[in-house]
Amino acid sequence: MLELYQTINSVCSQKVRIALEEKGLEAKEHIMTLRGDQNEPAYLKLNPNGVVPTLIHDGRVIVESALILYYLDEVFPDPPLMPSDVWGKFRVRMYNKLIDEYGHNSCTTLTFATAYRPNFLKMSREAWQAEIDKAPLKRRAQAKRDVIEKGLESEYVVEAVGHFEKLIAWMAEDLKRSPYIAGASFSNADVAVIPYFLRLELCNLAGMWRQHPRIADWWSRVRSRPAVKVATVDRMSEQNWAPFKNLSPDPWPKVQSLMKAN
Repeated sequence: MLELYQTINSVCSQKVRIALEEKGLEAKEHIMTLRGDQNEPAYLKLNPNGVVPTLIHDGRVIVESALILYYLDEVFPDPPLMPSDVWGKFRVRMYNKLIDEYGHNSCTTLTFATAYRPNFLKMSREAWQAEIDKAPLKRRAQAKRDVIEKGLESEYVVEAVGHFEKLIAWMAEDLKRSPYIAGASFSNADVAVIPYFLRLELCNLAGMWRQHPRIADWWSRVRSRPAVKVATVDRMSEQNWAPFKNLSPDPWPKVQSLMKAN
């Protein structure tokens, strides 16, 4: 039996849902609010970092979305989401490493600077700081505080844009050689990257890859896959869409200027 603790807008949860859909697997869902329930003792016993997703398979707990992707492919190998060749497997792991070390925090930074910041600014400074300080990972909390206070002027935004530019450059090179970023077939490299491209698109930052037609073609193909659609946008309610509607100010001009400056 599979169980998945997750939330709909979580990019890491979306990765795992895509993999489950691609493999035709069903998991009992536990939808988290991330409004304190991730810090409750019962959940922290499962996932000490207080983040989603958490997968449980026959009573065994698996955390970290990249590791969950690898686990699912080893336990449920059909259809495979890892290439058969050593180089392809290496590329999958490299993309997941880049996402884990740089891309995920960069996504959080850009999301907070654009879509999430307005709701925090409606709260008193003491209230939103107390909310941010509940996170067990203090370095992330520090970045969130700075981004909420300064928005797109935060130094963390500059770093985030640079990390996404590196990801996009990798993809542009790999897509010269193959239709998917780790080879001829759709793989866990694509699964790992898709939610972050969706988030950039929702934050009106799709212009970041506009000059790369191969990436635009890849994005058009992967976002229309039934499993991707079912696992991401089809799951989003009006409440899930709300933070990304009517972004003001439009973040693209500022991000575009940061890209030109790099």
